[in-house]
Amino acid sequence: MAIAGASSSAFAQAISPLTPPASPPWNAETVFDPVPYAQIWSRAPGEGAIPEDTPVVTRRWPGYEARGIRAGAWMFYPSVSAGGFYDSNVFAQNSDRSSDFAAVVKPQLRVTSLWDRHQLTFDSYVQPTQYAHFSSLNQTDASARVKGRIDLRHDSAILYNFQAAYLHEAVGSLSSPLSAVAPTPYIYTRAHVSYWRQFNRLAMSFGMSNDTYDYGSTRSQNGATLDQSSRSGTVQTAHGRADYAISGNLGVFAAVEGNMRNLKGSPTASLSSRGYRALTGFNFRLTPLVGGEIGAGYTSQRFEDPTIGTVNGPAYRALLTWSPRRTIDVRLKAEEITTEAVDTVASAVRARALMLGVDYEFRRNIVLSTVAGYENDKFVGQDRQDNVYSATASLRYLFNRSAEVALNYKYVNRNSNVPTAVYDKHVIGLDVTAHF
Repeated sequence: MAIAGASSSAFAQAISPLTPPASPPWNAETVFDPVPYAQIWSRAPGEGAIPEDTPVVTRRWPGYEARGIRAGAWMFYPSVSAGGFYDSNVFAQNSDRSSDFAAVVKPQLRVTSLWDRHQLTFDSYVQPTQYAHFSSLNQTDASARVKGRIDLRHDSAILYNFQAAYLHEAVGSLSSPLSAVAPTPYIYTRAHVSYWRQFNRLAMSFGMSNDTYDYGSTRSQNGATLDQSSRSGTVQTAHGRADYAISGNLGVFAAVEGNMRNLKGSPTASLSSRGYRALTGFNFRLTPLVGGEIGAGYTSQRFEDPTIGTVNGPAYRALLTWSPRRTIDVRLKAEEITTEAVDTVASAVRARALMLGVDYEFRRNIVLSTVAGYENDKFVGQDRQDNVYSATASLRYLFNRSAEVALNYKYVNRNSNVPTAVYDKHVIGLDVTAHF
């Protein structure tokens, strides 16, 4: 969750964005996406900020920023990445492991407006992945998204985000069937609109979103088809948040989100539920080097399936950053949520996670990013509990404005009291990106 930030008012919070969104791996990589509270740090985020005052992982020094192509009031940023990776355990199995190499190509296009008022960004990509030996793992993802801001006054705006995508759920993820040997395809659409308003020291936002999921089928180890259409449906949310700036470096907030998960389920087991999460806490910038947000509250999710009932309890969320030097960012993220898993595994999951990341700028064009993660998943409806340990590292080298190369590594280890859910894997890859 992010602070519903401020405009340039003299009473506005001076707290800058805490950290880029936490990167995978999580056991289910979309579970810990930020709650869509309105984000509007300023009318032109980053305007006037010198490179060393921006996060290391997104920092671009003069001579290394994307050049882009200008056409009137629009900037076009096309790029294409090509590379490959080695996966030591492609089917996420505890025994009889199989490894493979895969090739990946990812053309992308980002278009941004240059208007004095309002803002619009369009981004899209297509990403085919081809494996050398196990063609059942081949997949092609694609996405198109439009997001932006409509300025109503100097102290109010409407923020929007619309997306349509064709994606795949990885083998071995939290909600993938344990016996799956192929990724699960699904169509995803999202519509989100928020209203933001500032009253001197007080900033408020409220909004709604609608996410739809249309799942296809995957394949099991014995060749049987695993129909995942029971997980299709809609997830609707409504959210509100209020932030009060006690000073330029300290603020308090209260936020609440309600959801209705209308999922198809099966004739004997419904996956639908209703719930909410409420958090209150404070955000701060103790010094130019230390800042963050800490919130605690309560969450409850009532499932229609009487064998699950209501899953509730304390909730928390923490986002912290520490920059001991201008070339180092240390990021911490902790969160607890309630979600649902595929009906062939469980119907409710209580998930707790902790992530620690370090970004280090060796030179202006050489950046190392590392992330260590821990997640505990407690399944409701059966005697199962998972502990997931993960680590990622990425070393990025920028040649100039037009080209960069990245060496990536990822490790995941899932321990469980269900033997068939236990696995670990190493993934190492190399990507080359050209910007135009």
